[in-house]
Amino acid sequence: MDIARLLFPDFSLIALGYLVCRFTPLDRAVWEPVERLVYYFLFPVLLFHSIVRTPMQLGPASSLIGAGLLLGLAGIAMAYAIPHLPWLRSHVDRREHAAAAQVAFRFNSFIALAMAGRLGGEQGLQLVAVLIGVCVPLMNVGAVWPMARHAQTGVLGALVRNPLIIATAGGLAANLAGLRIPGLLEPTVARIGGSSLALGLLAAGAGLQVGSLARSRALTAAVLGIRHALMPLVAFGLALLFRLEAMQAAVLLVFSALPTSSSGYVLASRMGYNGSYVAGLVTVSTMLGVLSLTAVLGLAR
Repeated sequence: MDIARLLFPDFSLIALGYLVCRFTPLDRAVWEPVERLVYYFLFPVLLFHSIVRTPMQLGPASSLIGAGLLLGLAGIAMAYAIPHLPWLRSHVDRREHAAAAQVAFRFNSFIALAMAGRLGGEQGLQLVAVLIGVCVPLMNVGAVWPMARHAQTGVLGALVRNPLIIATAGGLAANLAGLRIPGLLEPTVARIGGSSLALGLLAAGAGLQVGSLARSRALTAAVLGIRHALMPLVAFGLALLFRLEAMQAAVLLVFSALPTSSSGYVLASRMGYNGSYVAGLVTVSTMLGVLSLTAVLGLAR
């Protein structure tokens, strides 16, 4: 499986957004409205469609669901613990951490679906769809919580009003209720979702400032270390603990090693944080995904 080829479209769109913003008349004044469009409309449609389009069979995958939820909780706990660790406390800016924590546990759903399909065909797609459905709401809450709490804007209100959380919760409820998008609207909704991914990655590139990564080396190393090293190790332990079947274990391992979500940049920017720093983390995570996915596929075999 050529993982580098699979990740290249995401990386190339980020690089293209960076070049377009800096070397053409399409500067930051153009990209800020694009970010708002992606955040309030395009990404929510994408998330709702991703969750509702594949029926979730919770019974046969109960062990995988338990392992996936524990994996997500472990990632959130490790990310939240970063500024409290004695050897990192003095090197981590709390505001930067609030925006960057999400990078440690969120994941790229499109790459998850592509990897699972190549690894296990229809069975792999069904298993990863279940993981996406139950983990996206948890991880979106985990992403919004520290930013709302640090900004003191009212955590519950920020969670209830967040369009990504509304979309994922609505998608999960609709899936469990057996509701589906009508066939006539399916192509339109799919195209809206596809445009959100491309525009979100281009916007991340437009907001990228590589120097911000150098200013926060300790935080950068911590969140990326959790995302690409500790999360796969936790997944391996959970696969053994839950005695997952071979395909379930392989899907969980791939799920644990994915690049972080490309929507992290838009979320941080729209909530008033340093989006350029998160864009840099998304870029580096996309590159590191080649290594972590290669490693877990070796474990899966």
